[in-house]
Amino acid sequence: MLKLKYLYENYDLAKVALENWEYDTDTLDDYLQHFRISSNAVYPFLRQGNTRFLRLSPASEKMENNLKGEVEFLRYLQNRSYPAVIPVASNSGEFVVTLDSMWGKYYASVFKGVEGVSIENTDYNDHILFAYGKALGQLHILSTEYSPQNKKWSYCDVLLWIGEVLEKYHAPNKMLAELDEIQQTLNELPQTSDTFGLIHYDFEPDNVFWNESSQCCTAIDFEDGMYHFFLVDLEQALDALLENVPVNQQLTVKNTFLRGYQSVKALEPDYADKLKLMRQFIDLYSYAGLIRCVADEFSNEPAWMSKLREKLYCKINRLENNVAG
Repeated sequence: MLKLKYLYENYDLAKVALENWEYDTDTLDDYLQHFRISSNAVYPFLRQGNTRFLRLSPASEKMENNLKGEVEFLRYLQNRSYPAVIPVASNSGEFVVTLDSMWGKYYASVFKGVEGVSIENTDYNDHILFAYGKALGQLHILSTEYSPQNKKWSYCDVLLWIGEVLEKYHAPNKMLAELDEIQQTLNELPQTSDTFGLIHYDFEPDNVFWNESSQCCTAIDFEDGMYHFFLVDLEQALDALLENVPVNQQLTVKNTFLRGYQSVKALEPDYADKLKLMRQFIDLYSYAGLIRCVADEFSNEPAWMSKLREKLYCKINRLENNVAG
């Protein structure tokens, strides 16, 4: 999540950014109002009647090479006929545009809208769950064959970043000990082309769309991808998938998803034992992002921000309590 100070809409900035792309002027103001802001600010707009999305990222919050690496991977997937969100080049041919604006430095990118409905808004029937798992397996197979020019960061880089954040914001010692344990254990795992590569990192039901007409899944939001063990994607997808499923249906849902995955890609015999380690990494990365997000305080902050801050502190406390020490 972005720092709280970036969670405000900025239609003027969006319009400045869109000067680099073609758009339908008559509907722009109405569409921009349907923005959302979390890890980025995303503004919808139309081009010749088709939905597109402008993504704006403060340069202080993002790494330019990671953004360029995302686009490169998406174009590779497009060339390999994998259904994923399609980036749109600017009028000058750039996929990541740097904006030096009166509001600061930002990175801007545009993506085409995708067809269908997010998995989280389906009925989770066996056919969809199988296709969802299969889509993740296919993505991992394509990742093993991918050789980038702009290589995104790895879990080792992320762990260094986490360490800097924990130190800067005076995290409890047990969180630093957790970091050391995770780093040591991950580094001891063998990295092979079958187990390690560029992962999505957010292949959750809200980022994968089911298209009833084509009977396939389309993935969006590849920005957080990194070089890591494929099991991280599996752990995140399963955890999010089961979150809103009744307990008595969870085993069936999990097995159907895994059958889809294994229909195209084999799992390690001991994969289940390693998922706990992947969860530790995910939770610590989330924790670091959250303490960084809430660190800045503002006088007379709006009620929505105070309520969000309270919610984020609850998440921080829960993540701390999950770590022994």
